[in-house]
Amino acid sequence: MHRSVIFIVFLSILVSTLLIQACKQQNNKRKVKRPPAKEKPADLGTVAALPVSYKSPGYNPTTEEKIELGRLLFFDPILSGNKDVACATCHHPEFGYAEILELPIGVNGTGFGSKRQFRHPNDIPFSKRNAPAIVNTVFNGIDEGGNYIPEQAPMFWDVRVKSLEVQSLQPIKQLEEMRGRQIGEDEILPVIVKRLKAIPEYRRLFKAAFNEEESITEMNMAKALASFERSLVANNSRFDEYMRGNTSALTQSEKEGMQLFIESGCALCHNGPMLSDFKPHVLGAPENEEKLGFLDSGFNNTFAYRTPTLRNLRYTAPYMHSGKLKTLDQVLTFYEDLNGKPLPNINVKREQVDTLALKIKVEFKNIPRIIEFLNTLNDEKYDRRIPTAVPSGLSVGGNIK
Repeated sequence: MHRSVIFIVFLSILVSTLLIQACKQQNNKRKVKRPPAKEKPADLGTVAALPVSYKSPGYNPTTEEKIELGRLLFFDPILSGNKDVACATCHHPEFGYAEILELPIGVNGTGFGSKRQFRHPNDIPFSKRNAPAIVNTVFNGIDEGGNYIPEQAPMFWDVRVKSLEVQSLQPIKQLEEMRGRQIGEDEILPVIVKRLKAIPEYRRLFKAAFNEEESITEMNMAKALASFERSLVANNSRFDEYMRGNTSALTQSEKEGMQLFIESGCALCHNGPMLSDFKPHVLGAPENEEKLGFLDSGFNNTFAYRTPTLRNLRYTAPYMHSGKLKTLDQVLTFYEDLNGKPLPNINVKREQVDTLALKIKVEFKNIPRIIEFLNTLNDEKYDRRIPTAVPSGLSVGGNIK
C-alpha cells in the first residue's frame, strides 16, 4: 500500500512537470517575434477608392434642371463659331467622353471617331493636345485623403485654369477647337449668348434652371455645362469595390499587379482616388510636332504636363498629352526605358526630367500584371445618354455623320 502511494505521488509529479514544460513551450511559441507582413513603404504613394458622392461649388449647386440644360448645350453645335462643332464632337460618350484620335479635329472637321478628317486641309490646325476624358473630372484635385475643393479643381494638361465652370468656356474661345476664324476670341461668347436668347426653348430652359430676370448669360452657360460634366461619374469599378472592403473583387494576379504598380514607383504621381497628383511633371514623352506644325512646350514652356487620371483607360486611348502612345503596353514600356534609353523628346535633357519620374522602375516582366491592375480601374456605368435633338435644330454632336 505504501509503495502504491509513492508510485501515485511520483506519477502525479511527473505529469505535472510535463504539463508545466508543455505550457512553457507554448508560451515561448507565442512570444516568438514573427517577421511583419510585407508593407508598402510610405514614400511610394497610396491609392484609394473614389467617394460615393460628389461635391459642387457653393456658387453653383447641382440641380437636375442645370444638368439637363448642360447636356443639351454639350451636344449642341450652336456653341461653335461655325455651328459645326459641339463639346461632344471631341468628348463623345462612345469614347469615354474623350477622343480616339491622337489630336482632335474640331472646327473644319467632318466624320466620327477614326474616320474624322479635315474638310479643307491647311485651313484650321489640329487641336493642340489629346482630349482628356471628362468622366470623373468632378473629382479633379482630390488628394490621398479624399479632400478636394471644386472651385480649385485643376484643368487641362497645362493646369492653366481651375474649376469646371471656368474650363467649360475655354474650348469655345479656342480657334481650332470650336471658335474658328470668322469670330474673334473676345467676341465669341457674346455671340453665343445672343444665339441662345433667340431660341425659345433655350429661354425656357435657362429660366427653369436659374430663375433670373436675365437667365441666359455667359456665367449661367458655364454653370450648366459644368453641372452636366460634374454628373458624369464612374466611381464603382472593381478596384473601388476592393478598396471599400470586398476582397474578392480583384483576382490574386490583379492584386499582385497593384502591388507591383506601387512598388515600381508609379503611385509616386499616380496616387489617391483618381490615381493622379494633378501636378505637372517633365517626362520627355514624345511630342506630336508633325501634326501640330509646331513644338508644344507644355506648362510654362518646360515640357511638363499634368499627371492624367488612370481611370477608364480602356475607353480613352491613345495616351499621353500628344496621343502618341497607342496602348498601355507602350506607356509602361516608355517608363521602363526612361532611365536607360534616349528620351523620345529630343528637346528635353535628362537633367530636366522630374526626379519622381526617374524613381520609377518598371520591369518588362511585370508589365502584364500591372496592366491587369489598371484594367480594374475601368467602370463603364457612366451616363452615356445622347439627346435625340437639340433646341437649335442643328446636328446633335456637331458634324460627325
